[in-house]
Amino acid sequence: MTYDTRHMTHVTCHMKLVRRKEKKVLLAVGVMLLVAGAVFSQGLDWIRIHDQADETDLAAARETVLKNPGFLPDLYLLGIIYLNRHEISQARDVFQQILDIDPDSREGLWGMAEVMRCEHNYTQSRPILEQLIEIFPEYAPAMISLAYIKYIKMDFAGTAELTGRVINLGQEHVNKLNFLRAHGLYAAAKGMLAHYGGPFSKVVNHSAVRKHLDIIQKLDPDSPVVTFGLGSYQMLIPPILGRDLDKARIYLEKTIAAEPLFPDPYVRLAQIYRLKGDMEKYRELIAKALELDPKNELAVDIQQRTCKFICLKGTE
Repeated sequence: MTYDTRHMTHVTCHMKLVRRKEKKVLLAVGVMLLVAGAVFSQGLDWIRIHDQADETDLAAARETVLKNPGFLPDLYLLGIIYLNRHEISQARDVFQQILDIDPDSREGLWGMAEVMRCEHNYTQSRPILEQLIEIFPEYAPAMISLAYIKYIKMDFAGTAELTGRVINLGQEHVNKLNFLRAHGLYAAAKGMLAHYGGPFSKVVNHSAVRKHLDIIQKLDPDSPVVTFGLGSYQMLIPPILGRDLDKARIYLEKTIAAEPLFPDPYVRLAQIYRLKGDMEKYRELIAKALELDPKNELAVDIQQRTCKFICLKGTE
C-alpha cells in the first residue's frame, strides 16, 4: 500500500520511563501530531510475525533477541508473545526498546498503546490508536485494541463497527489470532446490544452472536478466544434460549488452563459458582481475577454489583 505523503499525519510519541525502587514504571506520553510531508514507513510484515508468535516458544524468542538485540522484527515478535501471555510489564520493556530504536515505528507505537490499554490508561492509549488507524487503515492490531477500549466504555456499536472492519478485510489480510478476536469481540458487542435492546434488537443481535461464535469455533475450537466466547455465551444467554452452566464451566476452565494470567474467565466462572450457591468458590475466583488485575473492569463490575456487563439472574 502506498500512502500519499501530502495528506499524511505523522504520529510521534515522546516517551519517558521513570523507574522507582519497586521497579514500577511510570509512562509519560505526549502525542504530537505533525501535519505535512512526513514519510511514514509501511512497517514490518506484521501478519507473518503475529502468526509466528502463536507458534514460537517464549524462551526461543528471548534467546533470538539476545543474539541480535537491535533487530526490530525479533523484538516485535517477543513483544507480541508477552502480550499474548498477559505479561504486560515485560511487553512494555520490549516495545520501549523498539521505540528507542525507531520512535516512529508503527509496531512500536501500537505495542505501547496496547500496553497502556492493558493498564487501563485509555486517555493516552486511545489517541495513538486512532491516529494509527487513520494512517494505516488495514493494520488490524490497532483496530482490535481500540475496539476493546470502546467495549469497556460501553460503546458496543462502536466495538461492532471496528471489529466488523477487521472481519471485512478477510482472513488473508489479518493474522489468525486477531481474526478470531475480531469475531469474538463482535459477538460480545452484539450480545451486549441484545441485552440492552428491545425485542427486535434481542432477536437480531442474538442471531449475530451465535453466527460469529460458530465461525471461530470452526476455525480453531481450542483457542482461548473461542473457549472464552463460548463459555460466556453459554452462561449469559437466557434460560429460554438454552443457557447451559455446565458447558459454560467447562469452556471457562479450558480458557483458564490455556491463559492462567487472563482475569476475565475467572470472573465469569465465579458468577457460575455464585449462581450455584458456592460463595466460597465465587470469592476465591473473584479474588484471583483482582490479584491478576486490580483494576479489571469486569471483576469490579461483578464484585460491586453494578452489573454493567451482565449479572446472572440470582447473582444480582
